[in-house]
Amino acid sequence: QVQLMESGGGSVQAGGSLRLSCEPSGAAVSGNCKAWFRQAAQKEREGVAFIERGEVRYADSVKGRFTITKDGVKNTISLEMNSLKPEDTGMYYCAAGWFYGGSCKYDTWGQGTQVTVSS
Repeated sequence: QVQLMESGGGSVQAGGSLRLSCEPSGAAVSGNCKAWFRQAAQKEREGVAFIERGEVRYADSVKGRFTITKDGVKNTISLEMNSLKPEDTGMYYCAAGWFYGGSCKYDTWGQGTQVTVSS
């Protein structure tokens, strides 16, 4: 069973940067949808960055600050996060899935990596 492993989380001050990486633990991850989600304490999980059928999009809250990329050779997904804000604090998850029925369905997830931004 394919699983994803995130790395790169940590604690930074506001205005700092972090780079998250996601790689499969076993076989290559398939799917034409890749994304990063996050969940803050006592809040619902939200998607922040997506590569879906070749198109990139971001949540408004991170647009201009976060960059999602994928490496087809290494089969990794990365999230470059700049100008971090305290409200970016949360557990970050990478996910993969397939597009069908009009939207991406994410069925492969990582365990998450914690990002903490202090003011």
